[in-house]
Amino acid sequence: MNKKLFLRNLYFGFLSWLIPFAISFFCYNSKGELQIPYSHFKTLMIVSGVLSGCILLVLYFKKLNNDYFLQSILVGLTWFVINILFDAIILIPMMKVSFGEYFLSIGLGYISIPIISISIGYLMQRKY
Repeated sequence: MNKKLFLRNLYFGFLSWLIPFAISFFCYNSKGELQIPYSHFKTLMIVSGVLSGCILLVLYFKKLNNDYFLQSILVGLTWFVINILFDAIILIPMMKVSFGEYFLSIGLGYISIPIISISIGYLMQRKY
């Protein structure tokens, strides 16, 4: 992986975390109270995360010419780690929960990132 591709991977991974995080602010009032039912909020976060992640993956893979499967593993794992790290730094302290509670409630959902990425890479590798 060249330096430009590596930086693109990190940048898009950060965006995969930032976009749903930014969207979540629209669901809270100025006192930090959730304004919609928690089940709706969680669904919104899942849908916004998957949609933005898929768009970012498409944009990322558009620039590749080979090694799709290997790249898909690297990207999926990198974005997974980035999302967990930023949540650990920012979200967990805001939620005031343990890492275990966070991971079972939210973090486990990030496994969808490598699943989708590797699926795309596998299909592209077979096609090309």
